[in-house]
Amino acid sequence: MIAGAAAVAACAQASTPGTPASAPGMPAPQATVMKVPQNGLQEVPLTIASGGKVHRFTVEVARTDEQQTHGMMFRTAIAPDRGMVFPYDQPQMLAFWMKNTLIPLDMIFIRQDGTIARIATAVPLDLTGVPAGEPVVAVLELAGGRAAELGIKPGDTVRW
Repeated sequence: MIAGAAAVAACAQASTPGTPASAPGMPAPQATVMKVPQNGLQEVPLTIASGGKVHRFTVEVARTDEQQTHGMMFRTAIAPDRGMVFPYDQPQMLAFWMKNTLIPLDMIFIRQDGTIARIATAVPLDLTGVPAGEPVVAVLELAGGRAAELGIKPGDTVRW
């Protein structure tokens, strides 16, 4: 957790709950970690209405804690019309980081009404949390720079 926010996504949580502590003088135990992109997530169509245009994407849905923690880790590329969405049941303050994420990503923070609250382009492997800045119900990750390229901005509407 980062300052009370869920830290997930393109990323991973800052610590692994339930990982046993090591005895003094002994190396810390290593949690089993996948070092490959996760596959098999549900894919859904997603649109962003922006400036009179509708931009269409196919996104993977990271619903479970495990899927959200693994996010876009270990991917070496993402197509311009693809992405991943991280939905939450209730609005909350979120911050995502880029642990084990090898490509730049646009993080699009989405309010409960479907409008975009904030867009940030995150740097590969950066462990600094990228905060939503306000309570949100979802985060959409696209290829880094794609939002700017398409003219997507805060206030635009996201639907999936």
